[in-house]
Amino acid sequence: KLRRSYGLFRTEKDFLKEKDFDKILTVHSSTKERLNFYHKLYERIFKITGEPKVILDLGAGVNPLSYNYLKTNPEYYAYDLSKEEVKIINNFFEENNIKGKAEILDLLNINKIKQLPKADLAFLFKVTDVLDKGKGHKVSEEVIKAIPAKNLAVSFPILTISGKPMNHPRRGWIEMMCKRLNYNFNILTFENEIFYVIKKS
Repeated sequence: KLRRSYGLFRTEKDFLKEKDFDKILTVHSSTKERLNFYHKLYERIFKITGEPKVILDLGAGVNPLSYNYLKTNPEYYAYDLSKEEVKIINNFFEENNIKGKAEILDLLNINKIKQLPKADLAFLFKVTDVLDKGKGHKVSEEVIKAIPAKNLAVSFPILTISGKPMNHPRRGWIEMMCKRLNYNFNILTFENEIFYVIKKS
């Protein structure tokens, strides 16, 4: 199910054959949308969380290729279902002397998530809708609780598939979850994506 949903974020082009890492960012739908605001996004997240020394990126896709927009040098650990993308990320890390690695991970395996490296910040960009498809939001809540990170940045699209703005872009379930678990959160909104920056401790 995750693999089928994952396919929604790919373009028709087989971008995995590209050798130009910057170009790969332009042909994956989610990262392409963020190119106009990556630098502002990370700047605004770090203003809330502080500059992280260790980052986890879950359901990463090719988002780790935006590393240079961080303007810092954290350790970076990326996890995805795609063997091809994990390979590209590891090549990118090696070529750019980035401390970290990418590995295959099924986010439905809560025990594995609990064993990930402890981090200052974790990214869950456009992942929870895939995890929760047709099942409420219990799965995403369990994943969020299990992630060994002090802060999380969880994002959601605010445009429909046809490109129209959603009537209710905010996600009430995650706001209620944060209040119930005593997590603080801030909301960052960009033209096509909303980010909840959550502080767990």
